[in-house]
Formats: sequence, structure tokens, C-alpha cells
Amino acid sequence: MPHRSSPPPHLIKANTAVNASETAIQRYVFVGGLHRSGTSLTARMIAGLHDVAAISDAPVPENEGVYLQGAIPHTALHGRPMHFATDPRQHLTEGCRWDRLETRQRIEADWAPWFGKGRWRVEKSPVNLTRMRLYQQLFPLSQFVVVIRHPQAVAAAVSKWVDAPQAVLIDHWIAAHRQLRKDLDRLHAVMVLRYEDLVRAPQAHLSALAAFLDVEDRSVDYDIRDGNRDYAYPVDPNPSQLQAMAEWGYGPGGTLTVPSRLLRHPLRRVAERAEAAFSQATG
Repeated sequence: MPHRSSPPPHLIKANTAVNASETAIQRYVFVGGLHRSGTSLTARMIAGLHDVAAISDAPVPENEGVYLQGAIPHTALHGRPMHFATDPRQHLTEGCRWDRLETRQRIEADWAPWFGKGRWRVEKSPVNLTRMRLYQQLFPLSQFVVVIRHPQAVAAAVSKWVDAPQAVLIDHWIAAHRQLRKDLDRLHAVMVLRYEDLVRAPQAHLSALAAFLDVEDRSVDYDIRDGNRDYAYPVDPNPSQLQAMAEWGYGPGGTLTVPSRLLRHPLRRVAERAEAAFSQATG
């Protein structure tokens, strides 16, 4: 039997507002990506859509649900920036030790008190990047939004936490996204968007996200600044790194080369509508 842990007592919230009939129809949209990639921004935008509930006012970093459940042990060491995404122990897939009905039941029981009402529940934790295949197995109707950001910008942004050369951090980014590429083939409903495109056209991306979730679109007056402008990029990646970055539409010096997007949904009606909106957002 897999080891189980419980969240600390102060993270356990009394479930007085949610009953079994309400939780039975919940669908999850999981947002993931490397630290400092724009996952928090994306999750907040999704949370503003109609019929979407989100974790709020939780005593954990960035309202991340991974800290609010006791089914799968998680500590700061499990989710270390620029480490977790290439740690085989953090790559949770179908058939792993946590692929059990009890895991799903425990996660839902632990999370339920933190969500309000809504057909969808958006949960954002960076480690979702390496848990999507497991979560799809546990929650078959779940959908996934992956946020990626220029590797040089990510390296610069995490440098306040991680003492490593830019080349090492970019290599980690490349390895993490190489694994992501393999995982994407196993997912039924997934959307991969770039931070740079999101901050350039937030309303258009919100419309694409609404279409992806098949919920009502809404108009929001966003004032989002491009955080990539905070950093200088004096040293270009090496040729092999540039080749790997180009697969995601990234070039040297924080530049974009070609549009890059990926969207998949099992329902053709939803897929076509979402793809049209996504194409407009990134065009």
C-alpha cells in the first residue's frame, strides 16, 4: 500500500459547503510549467472565466493545490525550481504507485473545501508539468494548460533562487520540454501556450482558453506587462541549445522565431472552435 501523508493541520479546511453530489460532476483544468513561466498569471485568467472555481486564500505558496492534498507526498524538495522537471521520481504517469482510486478520492476530499462552486476547477502547481499523465488517469475528464517561456528569460528569472550558470539552466529547460513533448502525445485535451504570446494578446488568449474549456467568453481589460523586458541576454545559447529552443519558436536574445502553439481536444466541435481562437491569438 502506498505511503500516505496528511497536510499539516492548518492546511485542512472543514468541508461544510460541498457535498458528494456537487463534487461528482467536477472537472479539473490543471495548469503547469516550469517556475517563472507564467503559470500563476494563466491560472488567474482561467479563474476569471464563467463557471470556473479556483483555490483562494490558502496558506500555501501561490494557492498551489499540491500543498493542500495528502495523497501524494510533496515538500519543497519535491518541487525545487529547475530540479523537479528532470527528476524521474517526480515524473508521475499512468501505472505508477499513485495510480489508484484511493489517490483520486483523497485528492478530491482534500481539495473540495478550498474551491467555490463551478463546473470547472482550475488548479495550478508547477509540478503539474510532470503529473499530467497521472492526473488524466485519475481524472479522465480533466484538461491541461501548459505555459512555456523563453529559456533565457526563465534562467534569468530563477537566478534569484538557483545558483547555476545560464547554460546549465537552459539545458534543464531543454530536457524538461523534451520530456513534455513525449508526454503530450498521451494527453487527450491539452493546450500549450507561450508566455510571450499571452502577454502580447491576453484577451485573445482568454477567448481561446474559454473555447478550450467550452465556457462562455468574457471581456476583461487586462494591463499585463511583459516581464521578459526586465532581463538582459548578453550571452547567446550554444548551437545545440539554439536548435532545441527553435522547436518551440524561440531564438537567441529572448527573441521569438515562428508562432508556436499546440491544442488537442477529443470533441471536434470544441477542438475546431478552440483552434480557431488560438490561431487568432497567436497569429
